[in-house]
Amino acid sequence: MEACDLDFEQRHSINLMGTTIDLMVDHPNSNSLLLAAVQRLFQLEARFSANDPSSELMVVNQMAGLKAIRVHPELFHLIQIGKKESIASGRKLNIAIGPLVNLWRIGFADYRKPSQQEIDDRLTLVDPNEIHLDEIEKTVYLAKPGMSIDLGALAKGYAADQIIAYFKDQGVTRASINLGGNLRFYGHRPNHTESTQWRIGIQDPDQTRGYHKAIVDLSNQSVVTSGDYVRVFEQDGHLYHHILDSTNGKPFQADVRSVTVVSESSLDGEIWTTRLFPLSKEAIINQAAQIDQIEVLVVDRQGQITYTSGLEGKVELIC
Repeated sequence: MEACDLDFEQRHSINLMGTTIDLMVDHPNSNSLLLAAVQRLFQLEARFSANDPSSELMVVNQMAGLKAIRVHPELFHLIQIGKKESIASGRKLNIAIGPLVNLWRIGFADYRKPSQQEIDDRLTLVDPNEIHLDEIEKTVYLAKPGMSIDLGALAKGYAADQIIAYFKDQGVTRASINLGGNLRFYGHRPNHTESTQWRIGIQDPDQTRGYHKAIVDLSNQSVVTSGDYVRVFEQDGHLYHHILDSTNGKPFQADVRSVTVVSESSLDGEIWTTRLFPLSKEAIINQAAQIDQIEVLVVDRQGQITYTSGLEGKVELIC
């Protein structure tokens, strides 16, 4: 058998970063590459997690109001990006939102609807301008006790970019990583060695996982979706989702059910889904049309799909 006839594809799944991560790589040394990728993901989890009390980020949070903490350059870099985006985005993306996330606990077993007084108390702790960074010393200081950084809107995208970059450096033919709503892929489509087009399903918000509203054909890109249907709970006839508004401390009252961003960088996709989700459908499409290198698909509250012109001919609607 010729080497070109061999199938070197290997897959691996692991529960990490609050989701199931699926990895696929096509390479003669696929097992060792997957092992290295998993080790890298554990390293990133230990660096960025806001849920593990022993993570590098949690040391910064635990020292809020007490002292500046010198951090690994990688953590400093992501916090620096997060602060810049938090200030520039009109507080729609806000990495200082940790006190509100910890209050609602949506997605965890101890979720609850907090009182207005509890929300008001936490709102005094979510100003991203109170995150003080020292570029030279690589230190992070949270100015008020009780502040905490949450990198949930950035970390998975950063991780996806890192893993695919590693696979590409190792000369893989094809690779993908799926971090539960965040997908980054490279190379030719599975079972189609002549095509780089991957068919990506867009979840139907009103159906269980695996039921799609649309299929999008893409190549060598990232797809990130934010929606109000993944981490939710119901109380007194009202459904509460996990995407919180740091201006009022409550889940966004959004005009849409989900926003999907297609981009080269998964980190960019994470940033833009978070920034765009709270806007009206029209504002999302109009703003996305002015941004280079991203395309957007929106599912509105009536179940209708709208997308930017760059996706024309690439979207198959499912009735």
